[in-house]
Amino acid sequence: MNTLSLKLDEEAIVRLTGAFRDDIKENPNPYVRTFIQNEDVTITVYTSGKVVFQGKDANLYASAYLTRRYHDEAGSDEVGTGDYFGPVCVCACIVSAEMHTWLDTLQINDSKELKDEQIRETAPKLMEKLPHSLLILKPKKYNEVAKTNNMNEIKAKMHNQAYVNLLRKGYTLPKATYVDQFAEENLYYRYLINEKEVIHNLIFETKAESSHPAVACASMIARYAFLKEMEAMEAFYGMKLHKGGGEQADLSALNFARKYGYDRLGEVAKLHFKNTEKVKELLDQSSSK
Repeated sequence: MNTLSLKLDEEAIVRLTGAFRDDIKENPNPYVRTFIQNEDVTITVYTSGKVVFQGKDANLYASAYLTRRYHDEAGSDEVGTGDYFGPVCVCACIVSAEMHTWLDTLQINDSKELKDEQIRETAPKLMEKLPHSLLILKPKKYNEVAKTNNMNEIKAKMHNQAYVNLLRKGYTLPKATYVDQFAEENLYYRYLINEKEVIHNLIFETKAESSHPAVACASMIARYAFLKEMEAMEAFYGMKLHKGGGEQADLSALNFARKYGYDRLGEVAKLHFKNTEKVKELLDQSSSK
């Protein structure tokens, strides 16, 4: 079965639903605006504007909507800021107008919505074809930087540097250059006040990955780098390091501290997270018994 995911504007969605009005079915999913199904194809129109074509003739049905006007755009996103273990990865990439049609044939979306297997399969293809800059701030260096910078300051400086790197590689940033917003624009630039080179005229949008393929691609590449770094750390230390910042991460941190020592947590984890205090408490409790 073929699957094709597109981001359509309102005009195209109205045109599509009008063409298939006799095939519209009920769908209980609150995020589904229109659900279309016939013997050849299933078309799911989401409230976000994303439209998924599935079935043996998915490509044929979707082809009528691949003639949209595309423009050059760039985007950046980060991964790892909510994970106790592992690095912070930031990627900025450029998607030319010509590349959009190719991207429409892939499952491009916010990396948080995709399975790791999809990331591992798709991200290398993006890295091969799209101009990009990838920054990886590993835990040990992160902990040094975090002594004088909060998380948003770190992210702002990494996003800015990723765009600086693209310029240094000889690329020109399009007028449509988006940042998946984590801070207000004025605050973002305040974080960069002491940087030697600052990229201006960025467009800040929340959930930008759902509207702008360049941000979605950056998100996937950053996630791929994060996964590779996590795999390398787990192989080096010979143990599982759970993603996220919940109880499983606490357990992994406790196991790491018992095996290698509490003082070495900074090699794999972001020490200012509350998990560090929890591990210390658990170690003190076990030693007092």
